[in-house]
Amino acid sequence: MIPDALSELLSATQGQRDATWQGRSLLVINDDWGELILSRHGGHLLHYAPAGERGWLWTTSTPKAPPEALRGGVPLCWPWFGEPEDGNGPMHGLARTANWRIDAVDEDVEGGVEIHLSPEARLHDSLAPRLVIHANAQRLAMELVTEHIGETPIRLTQALHAYFSVPDTHQCRIEGLGGARYLDKLADYAEAEQNGVLGIRGALDRIHHSSRPLILDDGHRRLRIAKQGSDSTVVWHPGDRLPTDIPERERLNFICIEPACTRLDPVWLAPGAQHVLSMHISPESSAQE
Repeated sequence: MIPDALSELLSATQGQRDATWQGRSLLVINDDWGELILSRHGGHLLHYAPAGERGWLWTTSTPKAPPEALRGGVPLCWPWFGEPEDGNGPMHGLARTANWRIDAVDEDVEGGVEIHLSPEARLHDSLAPRLVIHANAQRLAMELVTEHIGETPIRLTQALHAYFSVPDTHQCRIEGLGGARYLDKLADYAEAEQNGVLGIRGALDRIHHSSRPLILDDGHRRLRIAKQGSDSTVVWHPGDRLPTDIPERERLNFICIEPACTRLDPVWLAPGAQHVLSMHISPESSAQE
């Protein structure tokens, strides 16, 4: 689900073009394999849909204007997830509100497109991120690559904060977390164990200690969500206490499932090393073929 204005941009696009929406510079792609919308503000993927299908991501119809972060799609939480340890900096880091440049758009890669991005300005003294997006008619993949360009080891936390579009959050089931320990952020980080399939009935904010692939079953389709470089999976929904940039009518149209490196599995990078956090999304049927 995306705002009507973004749907209109897609309808007016053949191939790829630049556009603007809500003060943001966009790359809009409408091709034989499917659709994609990418915002340069935040290096933020807003929309992806294989040909003939509804979109896999949700983006709010009432976004905050830049330089504020936009809710929906896949925000980049980097180089920290949540609040910074020293209290100095914005929630979820610097990447999601920075301006990114599109370094390359390679067409006809595995029948789709491959997009490379990097920040326009340096975001950290010792860490340099870049983003690679792969999209075609069968899958969406994202790789957030962090290179250590400094001289001393650095602690990194991060997330691909994906908002999945669903018809009704309360009808969703998330398979693959059974037996995983988790921290419940709504209960002062109390630790518990997930029993079986996870359903959503109200507000939820949990960090699961798991690297396993998941299945998101929304009652109409089953998406397989796999990852690499992450031992944390965050599941979040605000319930009835909506942030100001989520309209009430859209309250049950999304669920966040996030590959992450959190307090459970922070990454320590040595000088010259790099880390790749990736997410791979595909229909369950094609993933098994």
